[in-house]
Formats: sequence, structure tokens, C-alpha cells
Amino acid sequence: MKKIIFSCVAAATALTAMLGIASCSKQKRGPIGVSKGGKVLNIYVWNNEFKDRFNSYVAEKLPADVKVNWVVNASTDNVYQKKLDDALLRQAKTEKDKRVDIFLVEADYALKYVNQTATVDVKKEIGLTDEQLAHQYKYTQDVMTDSNGVLKGVSWQATPAGLIYRRSIAKAVLGTDDPEKVGPMLDTWEKFDSVAEKAHNQGYFMLSGYDDDFRAFSDNMKSAWVSKDRKINIDPQITKWIEQTKKYTDLGYNNRAKLWSPESNKGMTKDGRVFCYFGPAWFIDFTMAGNSLEDKNGPKVKGNGSYGDWAFCKGPQSFSWGGTWICAADGTDNIDEIKTVMEVLCCDDEIMTDLAKSYGDFTNNVPAMEAVAKSNYKNEFLGGQNHIKFFVEAAKAIDRSNISMYDQTMSEKIQTSMADYYNGNVTLEKAWENFYTAVTEVHSELSK
Repeated sequence: MKKIIFSCVAAATALTAMLGIASCSKQKRGPIGVSKGGKVLNIYVWNNEFKDRFNSYVAEKLPADVKVNWVVNASTDNVYQKKLDDALLRQAKTEKDKRVDIFLVEADYALKYVNQTATVDVKKEIGLTDEQLAHQYKYTQDVMTDSNGVLKGVSWQATPAGLIYRRSIAKAVLGTDDPEKVGPMLDTWEKFDSVAEKAHNQGYFMLSGYDDDFRAFSDNMKSAWVSKDRKINIDPQITKWIEQTKKYTDLGYNNRAKLWSPESNKGMTKDGRVFCYFGPAWFIDFTMAGNSLEDKNGPKVKGNGSYGDWAFCKGPQSFSWGGTWICAADGTDNIDEIKTVMEVLCCDDEIMTDLAKSYGDFTNNVPAMEAVAKSNYKNEFLGGQNHIKFFVEAAKAIDRSNISMYDQTMSEKIQTSMADYYNGNVTLEKAWENFYTAVTEVHSELSK
């Protein structure tokens, strides 16, 4: 993968002195090194997704005298990154059993850590082999490979995404809920617009809100958010998203909700009137399944809220969204345990197959996913559908060549700035002005 190399000034500004990089001179922190024998495995995460999988597959394989300590900080307002960065900055001066051992990163900000000494070499220092990693989707390794070709993290998941629609609403609007029939009715944006109008005429919202399909557009950008001369770049896909969202807001095709908000989540419930959401397998499992349940403590079965009243298809265009990678922190004294974690969750064909069947994950293992796609696997949230087959070819085509350390900032600021425009509070010109101002306040090295 093409890596974007930033100068000393840019790196210092963007990383805000994390890991000791207050400048690119004498204050730069060198590697601490890794060791064995630690009795506390400190794992930094932002939710329970990884913890659930860890407890199901890894916990029993670790030494009985090693305590696992979960450090959980929400990702809202970048709290997770701030807490993690502070801990990594103090890593060398922290006693070993209190140091960060494992931490997770997401695609939007992965490069912030990949090209720094805070992350260690997965092969040379942890001991994973090319043979163990051979079945993974290439892009998941590209994202975590630094400018010197060193792999700095691994993932148990790949994240091809698509359209998750409400079966009962599809029947009312389109006359069928069959993914094989609904898919062709929604395989272009023109068709999607047509169905949105029909849904609206019957009292439904096509989308919950402003940013439901943002990733379907942003992941299809042909150019990066920032040019080589540090100019902010607006790809035509972003312009298309803005135009569509303004139209849907003005016509009442969306419910004016912000993704992750209570209003957005309500659209997934039994009484929700939202036709569809866009997302990958993790969005289905971690967000939609829980929100769909009327009885939160009841079984995850059809009839409990809207659970089981959903289905999956490709949608207007292929895309992917997110991903979570496991990194080993420089300075860890639990290198053996970290190797076990990575081998079990990211390199074991059998376990990765079971992850897909038990959690609905699209796992980072090509032969495992191809086997599940051809199997009799059924996802109960999706009404018994085997949605994995829709993901297989899309996963092979995922390209992260445009990834940069600016992606998180750009994605957040464009959505926030345009929300005022969609609501009619500012003009489009003012929304753009607010976007550029918000971005340059974070990254002063960039310009319009």
C-alpha cells in the first residue's frame, strides 16, 4: 500500500506530542523494547466487542497466574485516544505490570500509531509467521504496515459493507422481502432514490438521518482527503453525498437523525419506520441487533422487537467501513500472551470460522469466509439469511491506498458542518467555510 509520509512539523502537529513526539528532534522517544513474564495483561479498548471475543476464545488459553485488566474508555470525543496516548507517553516510566500491553485502533486513525515506535513488529518481535498470516485479506495488513514495510498490527475481521433493510417495510413498499429480488431494485443510486420516494409516500423513511450512507460514498473516493502539497481535497463522492442528503432532508426521506443517536437507534426498533441502514457485519452485530430487541434481557430471536425482520443486500455501490486492529505496545512484558491472542483470534482457521457463525463477524480469513458463504449458516437477525456470501467478493476488492492520518478528522468535521446546512441553519457556502475552519483548527498545516 502507498504510505503517506509526513514531515517533522506535520507529524508533530497531528500527533499532538503523543508517544513523546513533541518535535522530531531530541524529544523523540526511542523504543523501549518487549519482554516476557508479566503477570498483568493490560488491554485498552473502547467497548466490549473485542472483550467478548477474547473471553470466548482466548481467556482459557492464557496462563492461570496472568491477570487480564481491561481499560475501557469510550471513543466519544476522542476520549479513548486521549487516554491511550497519555498512557503510551508515560510507558517508559511506568512499572511494567501497569504498562499498556495491547491496544486497539480503528481504520480512521490507524496511521497515527503505525509509523511510530509505540507499536511493535508483529513478526520480528511477537513471532507471527508469514504462513500464519497467509489467509488474511491483504488490505488488513496494508493498513498496518509502516513506511519501512513492517507489520504493526493484525485484525480478526474484514469489513466489507452493504445495505441492511427492514423486511416488513420492503414487503409493503416493494412487494417482496427476498434479498435476491430486493437487491436488484436498489443496485444504483437512481433506483435507491425511486424507492425512497415510494417509501416516503407510504409513511416510511428511507434512511434514519444525515450520515447513514456517508461511508458508502466516502469509501468510494478516488482521491485522498489531503493532497501531497497539504491542500484539503474534496472528492466528487463527497459532493454527491451532500447533494443527496440535502434532497432527502428537504423531501422528508430521512428522519433528520444523527448516526448513533437515540433517534437513529429508535428506527431499528419494533415500531421504527426506517427502511434501511448501511453497514458491515460489525454494525449488524454490535449496533442493530441490540437496538432491535424490545426485551433487552430476552432472547435474540425473531419476534423480540424487530429482531429477525431484517435482510442484507449489496446496495447501490460496494463499500467497506472501519475495522479494528490489535496492536502490541512497545514496552510490554507480556509478549507471549500477546502472541497467543493474535494467533487465536487472527490466525486460527477453525476459530475464525466459528467467529463468523457465532457472532456474525466477517472474519479476516479468506478460505474460512468462502467456506461459510457456501455453508448452511443462517443469521437469525437477518431472518435466517446467509449474508456472508454477499461479502466475499467485495472483501477482496477493498482498497485502502487513500488512507491517511487525517481521515477521522475529515469524516467527523464534514458531517458536523453539513448538518447545519441540511437543517437550513446555514447556507452551503457557510457550511463549507465552517468545515475548513474546523479542520485547520485541528491541523494547522493544511489549507483550502
